[in-house]
Amino acid sequence: MIKLTPGERLHLARLALARTRRRALSRAMRTRALRWLAGPGIADELLIVPPDLRTPDPSLFEELAAGQLGLGGAIVDLNGHSPFALLPPSPAWARELNGFGWLRDLRAANSDAAYAMARRLVAEWVQRNALTFPRTDPHAVIARRIISWISHASLILEGVSPRAYEATTDSLGQQIQFLATSWRDAPAGHERLLTLTALVLADLCVAGHDRQLRRMQRLFGDELNRQILPDGGHISRNPGIPVEILLDLMPLRQCYVARGRAAPRALVDAIDRMIAFLKAMRLGNGTLARFNGMGRTEADALATVIAYDPAPDAPLPAMLQSRYVRLEHGGTVLIMDVGAPPPLELAGHAHAGCLSFELSVGTCLLFANCGSPGQAHEAMRAASRATASHNTLCLADRSSSRLVRARLLEKWAGAPPIRQQGEVRYGVSTSPEGSGVRASHDGYVKDFGPRYTRRLFISANGARVEGEDRLGAPSGTLRLNRDLPFAIHFHLHPDTLCRLGETAGTAHIETLDSRHWRFSAEGAALVLEQSFDYAHYSGPRLSQQIVLRGATPGESIVRWRLERADADRET
Repeated sequence: MIKLTPGERLHLARLALARTRRRALSRAMRTRALRWLAGPGIADELLIVPPDLRTPDPSLFEELAAGQLGLGGAIVDLNGHSPFALLPPSPAWARELNGFGWLRDLRAANSDAAYAMARRLVAEWVQRNALTFPRTDPHAVIARRIISWISHASLILEGVSPRAYEATTDSLGQQIQFLATSWRDAPAGHERLLTLTALVLADLCVAGHDRQLRRMQRLFGDELNRQILPDGGHISRNPGIPVEILLDLMPLRQCYVARGRAAPRALVDAIDRMIAFLKAMRLGNGTLARFNGMGRTEADALATVIAYDPAPDAPLPAMLQSRYVRLEHGGTVLIMDVGAPPPLELAGHAHAGCLSFELSVGTCLLFANCGSPGQAHEAMRAASRATASHNTLCLADRSSSRLVRARLLEKWAGAPPIRQQGEVRYGVSTSPEGSGVRASHDGYVKDFGPRYTRRLFISANGARVEGEDRLGAPSGTLRLNRDLPFAIHFHLHPDTLCRLGETAGTAHIETLDSRHWRFSAEGAALVLEQSFDYAHYSGPRLSQQIVLRGATPGESIVRWRLERADADRET
């Protein structure tokens, strides 16, 4: 744990002041005198219904019919009660329940009984919140509920009684108006963008809300440009967030077309940039590289958003603003993190994985960071954020980024944020022999002295990957008072088999497609140890890791090589 620097304290004070101003403005906008500026609190007619691009799970209907409901990694026995009457087993379960994203699952069940159940559950929620819906719901939950109700309006409104229709649309109108007055209170990052997305969607889809569209569209565009970097990555540096954003923005763009309106340039450009970014962050097995809070890739969601782009698949070699580098030759893909954590208020789920990399060969993932666990395994999240859970060097059993303890920051970021000392530098080179990247960070300089520098290279045919990991003085020479232990981690994907070689300092690796690779190292002892794949689809799963262990007096060099060992290896 580290304390805030004077500069960070000043930044925190500015954030607190801005938040106070936003809260005061939201409170004023909710008064009877100003509430009308946010638009009418009615939604009795829908002009268009946007598509829902997320993949449904039709089995949810059978689960509900059997008296159970599994959401957010937790399963609840209903015992004949409404799910809205039960004490939520976890915050994640409550968020998903009250966000109503599960309406798509009941629609996909394609039966009158499932449709009736959807209408009944919406009516139960409305009845329980007839006078005032739960304004304590997080902004993201209210926004998701608005999007879900509008997207599945035909499901929840067709065939209902006039009284039920009026109750549901009145509730929807109240929620839209409340969000329009309070969106400024939403936490920075994806949640605030989601609230503005829901409001623009409502202005396009609900009759009588056109008057607010121009203003909300401008606010939405400003927030979009603030959060989506020029290379298409999200300001949080989580590669998975652009997928979630695109699943909301693509239907929004279609709503503009359906209304005969030109979509804002900020929206169109952001969609194009994010798709290009996702292509660059995609490994050979079709998953996204697991950095900074990225867990299991939802393959269907990723395929959906990428399929909407007609442009050829030509990944960017470097994401300059997101600070990732991609090297690719002969079917071998390497993606490396060459950036520091995001701003503190957005770093609650960032990882201390600077200079880590992931590597795929063909359609097999060979080296993979441990990833971020799902909602059912929150207890493992802290371990997943540590440097030792990434394919990089860990010095003295310390992470290269440290947790920052500040009550307000933890509240705003959702968890203790991390900060890394010093700079991160990198450069990419290409030649007829292959491509390489050289990068360094000062995450250990202040506490211990050495700068960490890493060089990675892929041969032109993709059959050889070389690395050099160096600890040394930022300038001149360095001699420590005592030797410091270091470990360079190479976490193997669970589908990959590994055994130590007959020669010291070597290991043999077999990928899922039965191809063989030889790993060798000099400058440190090579050992095979247990690891975890926190992001596995079935939950955290045991795996293996190659670890290069040694001790540095201040300056050390470790060189390693991975090369195809198959008889049919190309030369």
